[in-house]
Amino acid sequence: MDWQILLYIAAIVAAVGFLILCVALAMTLNSLKNTLKEVSGTVAGLENQLQGVTLETTNLLHKTNELAEDIQVKTEKLNGVVDAVKGVGNSVTDLNASVRRITMSVASSAEQNEEKIAQVVQWSNVAMGIRDKWKARKAYSTRQSESYQPVPGQKQLPHNDQY
Repeated sequence: MDWQILLYIAAIVAAVGFLILCVALAMTLNSLKNTLKEVSGTVAGLENQLQGVTLETTNLLHKTNELAEDIQVKTEKLNGVVDAVKGVGNSVTDLNASVRRITMSVASSAEQNEEKIAQVVQWSNVAMGIRDKWKARKAYSTRQSESYQPVPGQKQLPHNDQY
């Protein structure tokens, strides 16, 4: 009988131990359940926030694409302006080169014909002097040939033919 009582006591101790184990396991699982509910709520909140961020990111991406297209169009227009300015610069460079060539040509021609130019200037001065003398003589002869016509009713001064 001793063995039987001992066997019963061992069974009761095992049952109590098993009961304590089950209660502890139940409490742990209940605590784990509450923790998982909180994690689930946090994940749901994060999911909602992530959807908002995704929507804002999508809008920002669309605006960035529109801005990139606008910059591309303006860059193409600016390339045309840059090409035009480059063309103007090339034209000015060509014009400067042409003016430089013409100036050098005129300078060398002037050096080669310096004596002829001096003669032309001298003959021009002589011709202008002759023309001025011719005009002065013509004016003098015109004054000599003109007779004085008194205004009607005006008295005439005596004329002396000595002079």
